[in-house]
Parts: sequence; structure tokens; C-alpha cells
Amino acid sequence: MSCSHNPPLIMARPRHFSHFPMYRLISALVLAITLLVVIGCATGRAKDAPPLKQATAEELTALLKQREAALQSLKGLFSAKVRGGILPITTRVEGTLYYERPNALRLRGFTPIGGELFEFLQSDDQFTLRLPTMGRVLSGNGSDTGEMGKLARPFQLSVWAMSGVLGTDAVAPFETVTLSEDGDRYRLDVFGPLTNGGNGLRRRLWFDRQRLLVVQAERLTDSGNIDASIRYDDFRPVGTDAVPVSSPDSAQDRMLRPFKISLEDGRGEGSVQIMFHELIPNQPLKPSDLGRG
Repeated sequence: MSCSHNPPLIMARPRHFSHFPMYRLISALVLAITLLVVIGCATGRAKDAPPLKQATAEELTALLKQREAALQSLKGLFSAKVRGGILPITTRVEGTLYYERPNALRLRGFTPIGGELFEFLQSDDQFTLRLPTMGRVLSGNGSDTGEMGKLARPFQLSVWAMSGVLGTDAVAPFETVTLSEDGDRYRLDVFGPLTNGGNGLRRRLWFDRQRLLVVQAERLTDSGNIDASIRYDDFRPVGTDAVPVSSPDSAQDRMLRPFKISLEDGRGEGSVQIMFHELIPNQPLKPSDLGRG
């Protein structure tokens, strides 16, 4: 009997049948079968659900570092849908990503018919933004984006969104963390140095407890408001050359990456949805791939 069907109904017992032993026997059998079906379905559902993993803040912090170290370089193809005023160029972007550890990043955006929209380069704390359609090239220090004006915001959001793919959301040595349970997830709160009277909370990371993957992140302002909210979905394995670690599960999970990223601007200026078509890890990159030379 399938669990998807409704349990058998016990028909009302007519009064003139109440004195027949056969009817009482049938009623008891139907009741027993009903109970077995309900218990069987509940047991089946419990067996299908994977157990929740236990972890400490130290273990999750170490896991983030392992996943960061597993990725030495990355090439990717993606499509992005933009809503609102985050990017002042178009609502749909086809793009390429090149990354080399520890912090060399190149993003290029194109129209659906191949026209180049932008090129964003970041190396250490230096950036260059080239906008062919506007005839502008901006460069400077990453900690001072005043020259970029309104364009600083969308590219900062883009770097945040990509952190879940690149593994660059690891906890820095100067940061501290606290861990709490949030339903069927863990929430890791990451604190930095105190500034402007805030409590130092810089970001929140939510881990699912089946595979301990980061499925949601929030960036916060000094005042504690949400600066950006990011959701990671559609995790797939990339590459086969991850360095083995002590646990067989973690060796596999270190190279799982989200192929869908959804970002909401905390200032209410719009949203971005990124869908990766291809991710190729740990292959040598040429200087030209990273916009050098």
C-alpha cells in the first residue's frame, strides 16, 4: 500500500451489524492496517531525511578555511539578471569570471549579443574598472572607492556575491565568531573591530546541517543594518583534484560550489541573480586571463 494514498477509511458501523462477530473482526483488521500504514509512512519519511550534523564554531571556521584553500584558481561562465538600479547598464548580463588565489579577480560583462559592457579587475587592494560603453577607465585603492562614485556599490555587491563561489568568506585572523542554532541550520556571526559605536558584527553565515554548506549570508553595516543578503543554491561538484583531508565527506564537500546566487541589496536598490553555466577550478591561468599584460 503506497504512502502517497490516503489511509483507508473506516466506515461507520450500522447498528444492526453490531452483534455480528465477523463485522467486529473486519473492523479491527481495517484499524490495524490503517495504523500500520500511518506508522510506515512516518518511519519512511524519517529514514529519508539525512541526520543533522553537529559542529562547533571552531570546526565551521576551519571548514571555511579548508574550502578556501581547496581553490587555487577558477574560471567561470555565468548569466546575471539585474533588477532595480544596481547596475546602470542593462537588465541582463553574460559574464566571465577569472580568479587566482589569494585575491586576483577579473569580471567581464557582455550584452546577450556579445558587446562588452564592463571589465572589473582587482588585485590585492587595487582595482581597475573599464566601461567601454561610457568611455571611462577608473582605478584606485579598494579601500577608497570615491572615484567610482555610484559605480562602487554594484561592484562591491558583485565581489560579495562571488565570495560563496570563491570561498573567500573565510574568517580572518582578526575576526571572532559566535555560533547558534537557527532551526535546522547553524548561524555563524562574525565580528570585526569595533567602529562608530557598533557591536562589531560584520556578517552572518548560515550553514545547512546536512552537509555544512553556506546557504545564506548577510553583510551588515556599522549600525547593524543589513547591507546585503545573499542566498546560495544548486550546489554541484567542481573538479576532481581537491587535496584529501581527514574526513571523506569533507574532501568531497570542499569542492561543492553554488551554481545559483541571489543577492538583495539591503538599501533597497535592487537585486541580482547569477546563474553559472560552467566552473573550472585549479587550472593554470595565463596573465592575459587576469587582464595583465
